[in-house]
Amino acid sequence: MAAIELRQVEKRFDDVQALLPLDLEIGDGEFLVLLGPSGCGKTTLLRMIAGLEDVTAGDILIDGRSVTDERARERNVAMVFQNYALYPHLNVAQNLAFPLEARRLPKSEIDNKVTAVAQKLGLSDLMDRRPSQLSGGQRQRVAVGRAMVRDPKVFLFDEPLSNLDASLREGMRSELIRLHASLRNTVIYVTHDQVEAMTMAERVVVLRAGEVQQIGTPMQIYTRPRNVFVAQFIGSPSMNIVPGSLHGVKGSYKLQVGNCKLALPLADKNNADCAVLVGFRPADAGFGAGRSTRSGRLRIPVTVTAIQPLGHDVIVDLSTDEDERGVIAQLPWRSFSGKVADRLVLEIPADALHVFESSTELRMAAREDPTP
Repeated sequence: MAAIELRQVEKRFDDVQALLPLDLEIGDGEFLVLLGPSGCGKTTLLRMIAGLEDVTAGDILIDGRSVTDERARERNVAMVFQNYALYPHLNVAQNLAFPLEARRLPKSEIDNKVTAVAQKLGLSDLMDRRPSQLSGGQRQRVAVGRAMVRDPKVFLFDEPLSNLDASLREGMRSELIRLHASLRNTVIYVTHDQVEAMTMAERVVVLRAGEVQQIGTPMQIYTRPRNVFVAQFIGSPSMNIVPGSLHGVKGSYKLQVGNCKLALPLADKNNADCAVLVGFRPADAGFGAGRSTRSGRLRIPVTVTAIQPLGHDVIVDLSTDEDERGVIAQLPWRSFSGKVADRLVLEIPADALHVFESSTELRMAAREDPTP
């Protein structure tokens, strides 16, 4: 196990800034996920930690020792690639043993390590098979096992589940979570899938265009997204965003969306009058009566444009008078009996709203938010 520290690490490819200067501390035994869309710099950062990519500036430390100028084989890290990178002419046992044979370990030690890892990953009955004779999930377990036999300080995963179908991804997520709980090695995991990040990570680093957007636990990022990008990237279905405005004086704010006005408990450090973007999760929305007088709720007149049954839930697509993009609501299927073209009133509790300043797209602090 090992703690990792990145000090002002950045990466440039000629005139392209792939990663802006980054400071990050990763705890001993932590499971950290680098999350973001394609091209955001997450794989580049992982490769720099592995020693497969040169660092343009900054310093990488493992257990307090600088490894910035060390070769990959000197860092005692193991990387699991997206395409498995198994040797097709070797069977499972030979693939598992290969990194140990390269280090010229005694055969008895190699056999003991390979047997132990195969038992832990459920590969004991597959040892004579070649990669072409394995399923996608089995090949992925072999790739993980080949990293495990080295007993590395750090595991690096580069989108390891992206080639698997949905059911296999779910199974492998559970296996990797159990594996980390058993080994407690430091893990850095790259993905563009926010479901993987939410279900597996102890902390998430959200990246966009080479810049860190937010760092926190999955629930911190989900419940208090720092900006509009994070708010819409985390969560499925994505957060709804509608335009609005904020009025009043510090200590007494009123939010206006369309014709609806609502008092909000915002912190005094926010701007008193400005254009805002109002976000809410589809699961936090519901439908109220047309003449509802319930206070503490944002009320938006909507028209049903599509209905998407999911079995246990239903996704309802809605158009609004103020925003051409529309919004969606996610409800238990038994609670919705509407149909396309129905005119309804969407209701969202005030404490479920996220308010972002339009000019910066940064989240406006609520009174109960902890001090950063």
